[in-house]
Amino acid sequence: MTVSAQKQRSCVAAALAATVLAFAGACGGSPDDAIPAAEAEAPAFVPPRDADILLADLSRGPEGLPSIGAPTNLTQRPDYDNQPHFTPDGSGLWYTANDAQSGQSDIWRYDFATERVTRITQSAPESEYSATPLPDGSGISTIRVEADSTQRLWRFSLDGLNPSVILPDLAPVGYHKWVDESTLVMFVLGSPPTLQVGDVRTGRSRVVTEDIGRSIQSIPGTFDVSYVQRNEDGSTTIMRLPGDGGDPEPIAETVAGGDFHAWTPNRVLLMADGPRVFARRYELDATWQQIADFSDLHVNLSRLAVSPDGSQIALVAELDVLELPTN
Repeated sequence: MTVSAQKQRSCVAAALAATVLAFAGACGGSPDDAIPAAEAEAPAFVPPRDADILLADLSRGPEGLPSIGAPTNLTQRPDYDNQPHFTPDGSGLWYTANDAQSGQSDIWRYDFATERVTRITQSAPESEYSATPLPDGSGISTIRVEADSTQRLWRFSLDGLNPSVILPDLAPVGYHKWVDESTLVMFVLGSPPTLQVGDVRTGRSRVVTEDIGRSIQSIPGTFDVSYVQRNEDGSTTIMRLPGDGGDPEPIAETVAGGDFHAWTPNRVLLMADGPRVFARRYELDATWQQIADFSDLHVNLSRLAVSPDGSQIALVAELDVLELPTN
C-alpha cells in the first residue's frame, strides 16, 4: 500500500466513524452538510460491529486473477453500513447507513479528494437503499421505503434533492441495475422473487425468471447483466441476461451456493464464502480459485464492489462470533 493510500484510508475511517455523532442531528441539516475528516495514522484493523464496509487494494495477481491487500474497516459503527457502490469516476463511494435508534436508513457518500462524508438523502420517515448511478450521470437511483412501507424505485439528483418515482406501478422492488437510459433489470420481492426488466418510457416491466438471488451486476464491456438463479435441485448458477432481450445463459456455478458477486473491469468474477474471496475468469473452462483468506480477522463477507479502474475493492463484513478465540 502506498503512503497516500494509507493516509486516505485513515481519513476515510475517521470521517465515517464520525457518522455516529452526525446521525443525531442530521434530520435538521441540509443535504450538503459534510463532516471534515480528521488526520490520523493508518489504523490497525477494527473488527466489524453489525455490518461494516472494508476497503482493500486490488491488484493483478497470478494467472490474471486479482490479488487483494490488507483491508481497512471504513465505517467502524455499531449499526448497519452496507451496499457500497463506487461512483462512476472513482472519486467517491456511496453506501447505505442505518441509525438503529430512529430506524432511518439513508445514502451517504465519501469523497476521496476532499476526505469528507456527506449525507445524501435525508427524507424521514422514508428510507433509501442501494444507491446506483443513473446512466446519464444526472443523479442516483435508489430503493425507497416510503412512509406507508411501499418499496419502489426512485431517482434523486446527486445532492439528494428532486426525488421522483421511476416505475410508479411496480412494487416491492428490492435491487436493480441499469442496462441503458431507459431499461433496467430488477429483483422484485415475492414468493418467489422475480427477475424483471423494466422500461421507464412505458412504465411497464416483464418477468424474465423467478427464484433469483439478490445480486444483479453489470458485466463490464457489455450491456448484459449477471444474476444468480436458484435451481430446483438446490444448486445456484450465475447467469448472463443479454441486454438485447435474449434468453439467459449460464456463466458458472456459484461458490458455496452464494449470491453476492462482483466483476473486475477485465471481467473476472468475484465471490466470497465466509472470510475467503474467490475469483474466476469469464471463460467457460475457467474454475474458481481462492485469492484471499481473512480468517484471522474473524469476519464473514457478503457484498463486494470493485472501483471503476479495478484498483480497489469494498467488502461488507460481519463479525464471525463462532470463530472468535475462546481463550
